[in-house]
Amino acid sequence: MKKSFQALNIKCNSCATTVKNRLSKTFGEIEIDLEKMPRVVTLEIQDSDSEKVFRKEMINLGYPLADENIGIIQQTGLKAKSFVSCSVGQFTK
Repeated sequence: MKKSFQALNIKCNSCATTVKNRLSKTFGEIEIDLEKMPRVVTLEIQDSDSEKVFRKEMINLGYPLADENIGIIQQTGLKAKSFVSCSVGQFTK
């Protein structure tokens, strides 16, 4: 079923490209609404296990979901990681 999540740290098309490139093999087509804050990521989620994989991959990229319970120090680290992911997205368009 299609499910939407609010994601933090996604700032631009390069960030969105990184998310799509990294996750499309596992989840198929991914839509990212860059008009809303926080950004809305919509994709096909089969079950709770695939949602856990999605959540973990988003954190690995530096784009945690808005409902994740993360501390200030981890938030700062994820912002730095998202900056690197965004830079990678600029080169893989």
